[in-house]
Amino acid sequence: MDARKIDDILSAVARTLPRGSEELDRNVRAALASVLDRMDLVTREELEVQEAVLARTRAQLKEMEERIAMLERRLAAR
Repeated sequence: MDARKIDDILSAVARTLPRGSEELDRNVRAALASVLDRMDLVTREELEVQEAVLARTRAQLKEMEERIAMLERRLAAR
């Protein structure tokens, strides 16, 4: 996760907390970065790429199923 996103989240958290010391800010930032790193998140772009791959795969699967059904009907007609 990039530093800008961490800063955005930290700013949102900071608005809900009373004004603290610089040390508190550093500790919260480090804890937040640690938690987000462990979450193994993906970016929106990565998600959209995978959605596109899945859509293409589903389309190919549907096409193959239709082709197999047609071939089975031909075989049964013989």
